[in-house]
Amino acid sequence: MIENSTSPMGLTTTEAILRQQQFGKNELAPQKKESFFHKLLHIIAEPMFLLLLVAAAIYFILGEPRDGAIMLIFVIGIISIDVIQEWKTDKTLNALKDLSAPHVKVIRDGQEITIASVDLVPGDLMMIYEGVKIPADGTVIRCSDCCVDESSLTGEAEGVWKVSTENALPASDHWRKDYCYAGTLVTQGTALVQVDKIGPATEYGKIGIHVAQAPDEPTPLQKQTGSLVKLCAGIAAVLCALVGVITYINIPDHALGDRLIESILSGITLAMAMIPEEFPVILTVFLSMGAWRLAKKQSLVRKLPSVETLGAVSVLCVDKTGTITMNQMTVQDTWAPDGNVATLCEIMGLGCETEAYDPMEKAMLSHCEKAGFSREHLFGGELITEYAFTNELKMMGHVWFHDDEIIIAAKGSPERILTISDLSATERTRVDDKIQSMSEQGLRVIAVGLMKPKTEADIPQTIEACQLTLCGLVGLADPPRETVKADIAVCNQAGIRVVMITGDNGITAASIAKKIGMPHSDHIITGDMLSEMSDEELREKVKDVSIFSRVIPEHKMRIVKAFKENGEIVAMTGDGVNDAPALKYADIGIAMGKRGSEVSREAADLILMDDNFSTIVDTVQDGRRIFDNIRKAVGYVFTIHIPIAFAALLAPLMGIAPASLLLLPLHLVLLELIIDPTCSIVLERQPAETDIMDRPPRNPKEKLLNAKILLKSVTQGLVLFAASFGTYLYMLGQHPDNPELARTMGFAVIMLANLFLVQVNSSDHDFAYQSIKRLAKDQVMWAVSLGTLAGLLIILYTPLNIFLKFAPLSVSQFLIVFAIAGISVLWYELVKLIKKLNKSGKVSI
Repeated sequence: MIENSTSPMGLTTTEAILRQQQFGKNELAPQKKESFFHKLLHIIAEPMFLLLLVAAAIYFILGEPRDGAIMLIFVIGIISIDVIQEWKTDKTLNALKDLSAPHVKVIRDGQEITIASVDLVPGDLMMIYEGVKIPADGTVIRCSDCCVDESSLTGEAEGVWKVSTENALPASDHWRKDYCYAGTLVTQGTALVQVDKIGPATEYGKIGIHVAQAPDEPTPLQKQTGSLVKLCAGIAAVLCALVGVITYINIPDHALGDRLIESILSGITLAMAMIPEEFPVILTVFLSMGAWRLAKKQSLVRKLPSVETLGAVSVLCVDKTGTITMNQMTVQDTWAPDGNVATLCEIMGLGCETEAYDPMEKAMLSHCEKAGFSREHLFGGELITEYAFTNELKMMGHVWFHDDEIIIAAKGSPERILTISDLSATERTRVDDKIQSMSEQGLRVIAVGLMKPKTEADIPQTIEACQLTLCGLVGLADPPRETVKADIAVCNQAGIRVVMITGDNGITAASIAKKIGMPHSDHIITGDMLSEMSDEELREKVKDVSIFSRVIPEHKMRIVKAFKENGEIVAMTGDGVNDAPALKYADIGIAMGKRGSEVSREAADLILMDDNFSTIVDTVQDGRRIFDNIRKAVGYVFTIHIPIAFAALLAPLMGIAPASLLLLPLHLVLLELIIDPTCSIVLERQPAETDIMDRPPRNPKEKLLNAKILLKSVTQGLVLFAASFGTYLYMLGQHPDNPELARTMGFAVIMLANLFLVQVNSSDHDFAYQSIKRLAKDQVMWAVSLGTLAGLLIILYTPLNIFLKFAPLSVSQFLIVFAIAGISVLWYELVKLIKKLNKSGKVSI
């Protein structure tokens, strides 16, 4: 243990920097950074690059160092593209980790500031409160009703009530009550703690260091793409051997060494053409960039696979307060049975926390001040004891020595307060009618009660033992957010059911649900009803119930479970400590960034930085866009690989001489320079399609590459192959002594068709001109497209064409190639038109 002599002003910034240099970061294990050389080796170890290096080596063996050198230059170019993409991805992911890292409030330089938990140093004064996972060991300087769950360390389920050091008794146990431990959870109250130990030196650090070193498991999408690459690689290996043998048979006039080398080169060309090594790149780039774009829109993704899952969400379970409503409570109505509103107001204030952080209590205290009851008057007496609020009780109370008498001020849900209030049957009916009336106006109703024990000995041990006099009812309003009604309509259109879960009265919730256009707003299940239901009954009920009222966090898990067992993909919002299990169990757990607890944020897949319902809807839309674009990119890769693979396969089978082939290994490298940026940059940037929120949620079990996409890709690929290979064969027949010209024509068709293919495949429904219009101001898209065109012109009309075994094209030949490339791809626009006409009922096919 180190000696700390921190003043109430906290450490200075300079002291904090010096202590961090001395003690290091507050983390269990330092983050290991992968070296640049290791990353480079990882990329080069890919099958594609190994094949390229083998091909380059063969050129050198053949005594053609020029071709080998050009090959190596292009290989370095492709590797550079992959390294840059991986570096950008790592940078994006690290930025996301920094944003989602746990934070803590500390006092430094005499001011309260929020810092990342890893930047805590011994001597810091950290402020902890309900919902915080304590990030370091430290001594309790002062506390207020602070209860900590230390079961993660001690195994004891019962919470530990903390005391300040000056009030602590000598401890016989290892675990002290005036000391807080890293990894434990604040379940109630607040405390100021002076940090003593950080990182591995903490009690948690001593036993939990292996937690930080858990390996990352591949996601379902990564497994799917990995399987696809392996399947294609297996097929490529078989065909590689077949083409090698056929080429060997086709050139009996060559010397044995030359026959072997030419055969190997033909086989390698085919293998390179068939392995879609872009798939892993697509997945990593699309998910990481998608997460980064979501972060800019106030949705912080903590787990990358959730970006893909977002597009499949079919049920959205949301809190009413703060998510659907503005979380700006105001007291709208007060009612006292005896007409004494002043007493109601004073007792309401006495029932609030002295340091209120709940929006409802803040609204009540603000109302008290307007009514002439200042905080000094309300809290100027002696607080004898208090009855803590729990989700089970749904009420709380404070016992004050106030104005020379003992007063118990209690408040809570009317259902609970009325059970301990002294009311006749007639009075109870009158109160119930008023509760109904206020709830129907959309007000949140709180009951306030009073008891005056004669002596401290007469104070009941629990709030349930009190006999209250009902002071009256308080109606609070929290208006819906302005955009919620439109957002609910979007969800309805998109086949996403919105379910409201609230601790409020069912009638109040139903009133707000009607205002915002929620379907089934009259179907309500209360927490008490839910407790009496079996799991089977609940599964049946959730099929048409949209409001769950007076629920406690424990109920949320059952609600989520019922929806999931019905086959729904569930997104769930939460902010409290007890919401964490439900958030973890949901397909997508969404924590509140502003009012959420640290524990709920750690359990969630997504953190909502602005607690806004509109942001959830935007996030779901973006999730659909990202998955759409991944599919488009995968389809594009298959399409563009088909003409390349078929050309590499058929030319040897047709007996074409190795020197006259359409594609040599060198040309495949050139095409890779185009395909990589196209699929991973241009298609990732595609905006959402116009009908993206008019479709039902996709089936999560559906494969990334389904039969429909495969059929489209194969058809497009075969047409493109026929256009490019047909052009090549025709020119080779016309000019058998000039294979370079035939090769150039066929290659140019593939290269130009690629430009059209991106625009045509950027949408399954919209026409290419609409896609271009949407991205008209996107500089990256233009840079890639114009760069491809400029690259083609450079390799055709500069001395490079000699090195690359190409021939320059005349203007008429270039225009013919351009037209063939356009026709080979743009025919699919007619398919889109027929689909649109068929959908509108104008054509039946």
